[in-house]
Amino acid sequence: MLIKGFEFPDDLCFHADHQVWARLEEGGAVARVGITALGIHLAGGEIYMARPKMVGAVVAQGGSVAVVELAKSIVSVKSPVSGTVVEVNARLGAAPELVHRDPYGEGWLARLSLSDFEADRATLVQGEAEVRPAMERHAWLNQVG
Repeated sequence: MLIKGFEFPDDLCFHADHQVWARLEEGGAVARVGITALGIHLAGGEIYMARPKMVGAVVAQGGSVAVVELAKSIVSVKSPVSGTVVEVNARLGAAPELVHRDPYGEGWLARLSLSDFEADRATLVQGEAEVRPAMERHAWLNQVG
C-alpha cells in the first residue's frame, strides 16, 4: 500500500514508532527485519554505512538491531521483534545503499530467531486497517507530506 508517497508492503508487520518492519519466515519462527521507506526518509535519506548486530546477539523489541550512518547522523535502528540474530545481510558491508534503494527487499538488515512473537505482536501493526492510520499519524507528527 502507498501512504504519503511511501510504500508499505501488505505482508509485513510494522513498528510505527520506530519505523521498522518484520517479515515472518519459516512458519513464524524467524523474522527478517529492516527499516521502512518512511523511516529512511525521516533519518535523512541515503545510507552510507549499515552495521547489524553480530550473529548470536540477543535483541529485545525496541532494542538496537543495527546502526546506520547517513550524511549528517548515525542512527541506532530499533528492532520490531525480540530474538537472537541468526543471519546478517552480508551485502551491506560493500553496498549499504541497498537499505535505502530497496528497503523491503535486498536492503534487509538481519534475520532473528523469534523469542516471543505473540508478546511482540501487541505493538506491531499489519494490514491496511492497522498500518494506514498508524503511518499517516507518524507522517503527520513528523510533518511529512
